[in-house]
Amino acid sequence: MRARNLVVLLFSTLLLAQSRVATDWLTFGGNPQRTGWAAQEKHFSKDNVSKLQLLWKSQLDNAPLEMSSLSAPIVLENAITPHGFKDLVYIAGSSDNLYALDSETGKPLWQKHFENPDQPKRRHWLCPGDLNATPVVDKKSRTIFLITSDGKLHGLNIINGEDRFPPTQFVLPFSKNWSLNFVDGVVYTAISQGCGGARSGVYAMKVSDPARPVMQFYDSIGGGAGIWGRAGVVAGSNGLIYAQTGDGVWDPPNGRFADTVLALSAGDLKLVDYFTPANRAFITKKDLDMGSASPVAFHFKNWELIASAGKEGAIFLLDAASLGGADHRTPLFRQRYSNDDIDFAGRGVWGSLSTYEDDQGERWLLAPTWGPPSEEAPKFKYANGSAPNGSIMAFHLGVENNKPALEPVWISRDFNGPDPPVIAGNVVFALSTGEYARQVREDGALFTSPERVKNKTGNAVLYALDAATGKELYSSRDTIDSWTHFSGLAVSSGRVYVTTFDSRVYCFGFKEQQ
Repeated sequence: MRARNLVVLLFSTLLLAQSRVATDWLTFGGNPQRTGWAAQEKHFSKDNVSKLQLLWKSQLDNAPLEMSSLSAPIVLENAITPHGFKDLVYIAGSSDNLYALDSETGKPLWQKHFENPDQPKRRHWLCPGDLNATPVVDKKSRTIFLITSDGKLHGLNIINGEDRFPPTQFVLPFSKNWSLNFVDGVVYTAISQGCGGARSGVYAMKVSDPARPVMQFYDSIGGGAGIWGRAGVVAGSNGLIYAQTGDGVWDPPNGRFADTVLALSAGDLKLVDYFTPANRAFITKKDLDMGSASPVAFHFKNWELIASAGKEGAIFLLDAASLGGADHRTPLFRQRYSNDDIDFAGRGVWGSLSTYEDDQGERWLLAPTWGPPSEEAPKFKYANGSAPNGSIMAFHLGVENNKPALEPVWISRDFNGPDPPVIAGNVVFALSTGEYARQVREDGALFTSPERVKNKTGNAVLYALDAATGKELYSSRDTIDSWTHFSGLAVSSGRVYVTTFDSRVYCFGFKEQQ
């Protein structure tokens, strides 16, 4: 009888745990569309977020390479482990490491190091030759996927890190890959910079097929037109995969698509559509490439939209059904909001765009913008002080002349190199990274990684902003004692996670919840 009661109790506990509304953060940006919106997260509000505190910080044994260190965190809720139900925080490290941390304590439940006996011919911050891509979790198969520096895709058990299948060659060793995405049994990544001799493009592996076939779409010859937006590729709800390329040669009849938004068929990666800005030649000439940011896919009224931006500081709204119209050059909307300096470093939009719907069902778009706002752009309704170094810009979507349009609503306080924001409740979380964004010395030579590290602009700071006005509601101030490069935030179960260059993970939340 006691055994039967124990079985009933365990089964009831399992049902109760599974009935919770999931607030997993399984991939960069939280979902395959890369919205950055924790739609089901109910712990945060503008009334309580000022009470945020550091719950824990964890020092990982990962060695930074060049300017790379830890990936953006991803979070799996309510995993059934030998130690009970746990929320697990997964972090990939540049030196071929993967960590699964207990979200309550920050202590590793397991960690794994992947050996690569080979070394790249040279290392540089453009080509660090490391584990660069943020992993992705498939909750259904209980698998976490990641690419190690040897170019192999690993599928690991989320509970103990054991291999689900033998490591399989996905991309070339030491190539520069970006955040993984997972849709309908297929893992996607994107490549840039020609590192390791890899061609720029989108790569897909069908992991649901035991043969694990690999497909590629090359958008250039050689290393140009790299896809280096932080979020990698984006999945639309229309069965298409979207990616945004950087500078290079533009010659569509011959398969060269620099500074272009691509629409590819899911799985087999056939070109379906593309959009190239009308001033593409100027963008390429001035190194204002579109590759600095990933697009975002979302619904607005009768449209499925793709929002796009890059170093030029212009934001585009594109119709997912016809990205650039008949000529592939005509967006639904375009406006430049930053980079009056026409500067290729530390200006414009970097990382990825974010989007969400507020409590009234109104759609918003957020842009992490480096450098000051443009003097020529429409003014924001709410300003929160001068922002010479960077800001989060917030726009409300409306309709003008029967087309979607952006209305500038607020610009945040000053940020030093903002990372892509995430949204939970009526709160926008954003990180001022403290990164030194300049790339070229006064003599015209590129800065080395040690020089850029030494010149960091400050420590990383986590801010919480009122989603309606951009007003500062919380600041971590000096709590984080390092800076970060090309990472990202994660939000889940009333906690916000940050990673830094010195291989530390920070967890912010509410003490009473802890």
